[in-house]
Amino acid sequence: MAEEKGREEFEVVDALAEGTDGGPVEITDSGLTLNLGGEEDYEEAAPEQATPEELAELAQVTAELNARAPETIIEPSLERIEMLMDLLGNPERSFHVIQVAGTNGKSSTARMIDSLLRSFHRRVGLVTSPHLQLVTERIGIDGHPIHPRDFVRIWREIKPYVEMVDSRSDIPMSTFEVLVGISYAAFADAPIDVAVVEVGLGGTWDATNVVNAEVAVVMPVGLDHTDYLGDTITEIAGEKAGIIKAREHDSEDVLTPGENIAILAEQDPEAMRVLLQRTVDVGAGVARAGSEFAALESRIAVGGQQLSIQGLGGMYEDIFLPLHGEHQAKNAAVALAAVEAFFGASAGHPLDIASVRTGFAKAISPGRLERVRTSPTTFLDACHNPHGAKALAAALDRDFDFARLIGVVSIFTDKDAAGILTALESVLTEVVITQNTSPRARDAYELAELARDIFGEERVYVEPDLPSAYTQAVELAEDADVQSGSGIVITGSVVTAGDARALFGKEPA
Repeated sequence: MAEEKGREEFEVVDALAEGTDGGPVEITDSGLTLNLGGEEDYEEAAPEQATPEELAELAQVTAELNARAPETIIEPSLERIEMLMDLLGNPERSFHVIQVAGTNGKSSTARMIDSLLRSFHRRVGLVTSPHLQLVTERIGIDGHPIHPRDFVRIWREIKPYVEMVDSRSDIPMSTFEVLVGISYAAFADAPIDVAVVEVGLGGTWDATNVVNAEVAVVMPVGLDHTDYLGDTITEIAGEKAGIIKAREHDSEDVLTPGENIAILAEQDPEAMRVLLQRTVDVGAGVARAGSEFAALESRIAVGGQQLSIQGLGGMYEDIFLPLHGEHQAKNAAVALAAVEAFFGASAGHPLDIASVRTGFAKAISPGRLERVRTSPTTFLDACHNPHGAKALAAALDRDFDFARLIGVVSIFTDKDAAGILTALESVLTEVVITQNTSPRARDAYELAELARDIFGEERVYVEPDLPSAYTQAVELAEDADVQSGSGIVITGSVVTAGDARALFGKEPA
């Protein structure tokens, strides 16, 4: 949150549109209700299973896409994705957009926004990255990953246009740029009402940023990807602020505000200053966590937590969120504020509480403190930087009472392994160091040496792969003296979490 002297430099614009007369809404005692069906209508159909032949075709296409420049090689320009969108007839303009940037919490918050919007009977497309198991996870439609058959079909439909862009550019389109193109084409094909778009990296030059979002969400900004985004919080915040834009045109949709809105999570004061300056520069409204909205209460509950949230439109109480950790409570407040701003709920007229409760109760966030086994209790978490590791450690400490907690950890070579391990040291009794399936993974024995400096020799074990590392962790957890209070957490990178999901037979989500 900005310091008091900083607040005098900015005008905090009302983040909500005034009034909803003439729209398909009803203001009741419980809030603002969209008259598009009842709560019982929010039932998700089971996704159609892909055949072995369809999965084989998907694997071929994935290999074809992966032959392009990877996501770790960035050429900062929107020129290529803009050219592709133009050739495709600008599918990115066929739906409303809520865009989510930030260092940590993007995926969980985007998934909560998606679930909330669907509880209000909107057809929603979701873009997240990276994926845990299958590339199709990056493109969600109606609450499920796009079917492999549709992914392959849309790629083949847009492939000639991608090749046209390649031929006209000095640099061919990257894998990520093509995936963004497939996402927006799939959303137009569906069609959807709203896209919830998680930024891949940064903001200004990220390929997802070819859209003009009505609501731009910026999660906490920290030091990550410094080789591309800058060495300071100020520089990184400046990149992420690029998703906050001026309104391109006035919408006739009475359920959306007349200006673009920035929803800002809790921030380092310098990051907040940069983000607020951006809202002033482009004339966007702004609402800040801790000022215009906040998570007021989080009580530990079976399978998650019970929340009270002060939203932009009023108080929302008795909300069950099936996700663990105080950081998820804060993410939930941001998600709710984003949906309130999108629908134009005004002060004193909150969104329908029953729909809000339904949306949060159905929220999922695969790979984020996800329980995959009960005996011994086993979680997996995709944290991959010190900020995420601190949130994971705090959640484990607050929500659980393990007498013994064993970590299974594999971290990428280009990540701050010392920072991650240091953040986890206070909650882990022992750690089993291993190596995930990515070529970017740090050598297990090299990482173990670093871990011994942090944990001490007697608390560190090392195994060459995840299955053997988990077996070692189970042996430690099943020690007769403390078995009843033992747990395991598998973490260190998105790939580590994805490998663990596959190991436990979890379906892509």
